[in-house]
Amino acid sequence: MTANNFVAMIVEETEDKNYPIRIGERSVKDLPSGDILMKVHYSSLNYKDALSATGQFGVTRNYPHTPGIDAAGEVVESSDRAFKPGDKVIVTSYDLGMDTPGGFGQYIRVPAKWVVPLPDGLRLRESMILGTAGLTAGLMVEKLIRNGVKSEQGEILVTGATGGVGSLAVAILSKAGYRVIAATGKSSQKEYLLSLGAADVIGREDVLQGAERPLMRERWAGVVDVVGGEMLAAAIKSTRYDGTVACCGLVGSRELSVNVLPFILRGVSLMGTDSVQCPMAPRRIVWEKLAGEWKLESLETIVRECTLHTLEKEIRAILKGQMRGRVLVNLLKS
Repeated sequence: MTANNFVAMIVEETEDKNYPIRIGERSVKDLPSGDILMKVHYSSLNYKDALSATGQFGVTRNYPHTPGIDAAGEVVESSDRAFKPGDKVIVTSYDLGMDTPGGFGQYIRVPAKWVVPLPDGLRLRESMILGTAGLTAGLMVEKLIRNGVKSEQGEILVTGATGGVGSLAVAILSKAGYRVIAATGKSSQKEYLLSLGAADVIGREDVLQGAERPLMRERWAGVVDVVGGEMLAAAIKSTRYDGTVACCGLVGSRELSVNVLPFILRGVSLMGTDSVQCPMAPRRIVWEKLAGEWKLESLETIVRECTLHTLEKEIRAILKGQMRGRVLVNLLKS
């Protein structure tokens, strides 16, 4: 049995709807019921965590709360025979860090059906450099592959390429043998994206050029879009015949203004990607690939590490669009 108290980020809600953040103690006995009690070694910062930590968009309804939709560590207690104390495991998404106390605390308790065994070939630290961003990027790449997009068919566009999902999508696609064109509004990050495997780096304006037309010049064999809005609409209109667009983001806009011509004249497929309620089978497939054929040698180049005590600064940065790559939260140092 673990010690009763542990360190966690605690977000509170005031009467005037402010959300002060502090680092304090929580009690293991106050964690929700669940099959698995887990000691968290690492977590990571995602945009949804920043929304939860600042009370935005109803991500979290009940406060005080500990955010963190990602966690990797070891099983301390288990009532499920599939897991035993000492097993190294990963938990991402579902309700973790939303209204269930999350990975920004040194312990979590969750249902066994949320838990993925750490795949051979992947360390706990590496799994959280990937985290939900890596899982989401992997799910989108898997959708392109399953929909028949082959490397010899042409270029793959990745929008929002300097963010967590975008950076990992660039690296995974390159590892899988695709020619990747990275689109970003941060021209200063060209060398960073080239180091991840991008064949070329273009600006947002290059993606949007001609977007006022019903159809644009065919260019992309496939697209990984993490932006939404006008970027997604332009990407759809410029995808080649029988191409596939996988999307997961709405930082640009949740609205999509596009006509049916790309779908009925070019046979373009638009495939949404969800990593929250994604079934366990495709999760495990992607995690195995991330530990095997998609294993990235560049992981350490896309990450910076923080502790719980320095995490608030990173939360503010990601809300301002100032984040590059991934932020790893080391709970062993908190």
